[in-house]
Amino acid sequence: MKIKCPKCKDVAELSPDFAFVKCDHCNLDISYGEYVKYVAHSDARYSDILGDYTVSTEGHTAGSLDEWD
Repeated sequence: MKIKCPKCKDVAELSPDFAFVKCDHCNLDISYGEYVKYVAHSDARYSDILGDYTVSTEGHTAGSLDEWD
C-alpha cells in the first residue's frame, strides 16, 4: 500500500501485513509502530493515536508526547 513518507513526504510502501514502512527515496525502513510514533510526534493533530499503543487505557490517560520517548 502506498502511503506518505513521514520523513521526506514522498511515496513510501506499507507492507501488506502492516509490519513495516519503507521509502526508497530517503531509505526509511521502520516498523509500523515506529511509523505511528514518528507521525504522532511530527504532527500534533495525530498525537492522540499514541493512546492506541498503550497496554490498557482504562482509568489512565495516554500521557504526553514527552512520556513516549
